[in-house]
Amino acid sequence: MSDTHSYIDDDILKYVKQADEVWHAGDIGKLDVTDTIKKIKPLRAVYGNIDDTKARMEFPENNRFMCEGVDVFITHIGGYPGKYNQRVRELLYQNPPKLFISGHSHILKVMPDKKLNLLHMNPGAIGKHGFQNVRTMLRFTIDGSKIDNLEVIEFKK
Repeated sequence: MSDTHSYIDDDILKYVKQADEVWHAGDIGKLDVTDTIKKIKPLRAVYGNIDDTKARMEFPENNRFMCEGVDVFITHIGGYPGKYNQRVRELLYQNPPKLFISGHSHILKVMPDKKLNLLHMNPGAIGKHGFQNVRTMLRFTIDGSKIDNLEVIEFKK
């Protein structure tokens, strides 16, 4: 998920409860959002451009980790294949992850980067703040080194 902008409700939490782990790609807003998620499931998150000092002290700007056999890199402002943000471009080119997740645009997009041999995901925005008409998040499985069963979860604004 990404771009909650301080918003969380029972509809979102229904999916949180079904997950093994929740990943948040920034613009959390109030830490009540992440505190609520952490009470239910393990959470990995990064801060976004709207997040305050408290969020920046709790969460990193970039979060890179292994999930089973998948090298994952999460950041808030990351761009897209061929148009990566300058801040992360060199990191991606020097040592590409298998899965690159970013938020910020409020536009859901999943696309391969054939040049770097990675999968890019932007889950869109799940919060109610922003221009999006449909709030979205992604759900998928990782089994060994395989990313599978990708689902788009949509909510009305």
